[in-house]
Amino acid sequence: MTKYRKGKIVKATVTGIESYGAFVSLDEYYSGLIHISEVSHGFVKNINDFFSIGDEISVQILDVDEEQSHLKLSIKNINYKKEKRKKKVKIQETSLGFKTLAYKLPIWIEESLKKNKNIINSIDK
Repeated sequence: MTKYRKGKIVKATVTGIESYGAFVSLDEYYSGLIHISEVSHGFVKNINDFFSIGDEISVQILDVDEEQSHLKLSIKNINYKKEKRKKKVKIQETSLGFKTLAYKLPIWIEESLKKNKNIINSIDK
């Protein structure tokens, strides 16, 4: 009995992309196809918007052909791409704190008022 069965979610690597679907490799023996109709519930104009060759993705098994070692696959109902988590960066507080803002704010206000005054003057002409 194979380790692949209908409904199971497994890891795969995209090995080829055609207009009708994406080919993936699951291991050294099994490969599969994600037909374009199994990519999204909506219309898929360009399958390349979903995959690139070499992508490691999760796929759901729809059917297993033991004789051909081939799987029919889907990504429609699963989160197929592994989310890369951004490393959290601790905020470093400076010794100036809000002093920089307090210093710059009046300058920014003055610049904005001058700019708006120039715009109004150019409209009046």
